[in-house]
Amino acid sequence: MGHVNEMTFYEQVGGEETFRRLVHRFYQGVAGDPLLRPMYPEEDLGPAEERLRLFLIQYWGGPSTYSQDRGHPRLRMRHAPFTVDRAAHDAWLKHMRDAVDELGLPAEHEQTLWKYLTYAAASMVNSAEPLG
Repeated sequence: MGHVNEMTFYEQVGGEETFRRLVHRFYQGVAGDPLLRPMYPEEDLGPAEERLRLFLIQYWGGPSTYSQDRGHPRLRMRHAPFTVDRAAHDAWLKHMRDAVDELGLPAEHEQTLWKYLTYAAASMVNSAEPLG
């Protein structure tokens, strides 16, 4: 066993169960969202939920199942077929915020996770609206 600070963020926040809860709660929000739901062509959100869960688990230092299954993440390319505008960005973050809040993580971990999620959401926006 190493020192506690050698644990990955994935381990620190509770491992797979935490990410399972986060992503499941997020997709419950998406399922009822008139803006975001049409961006998921599958009738069942289960596969999308699994992809995001595996991606986040890998990103934060858990098993690299995502890359083994899917190859390089290439998030922007994967989202390119959809118009992701400010409204979609805001809706995505609203459901993610609810999901993060329900985890009840320690403030430091919550801030680390949220900072990444806001960055990820911003990087997926591909449709700039005219200002004013």
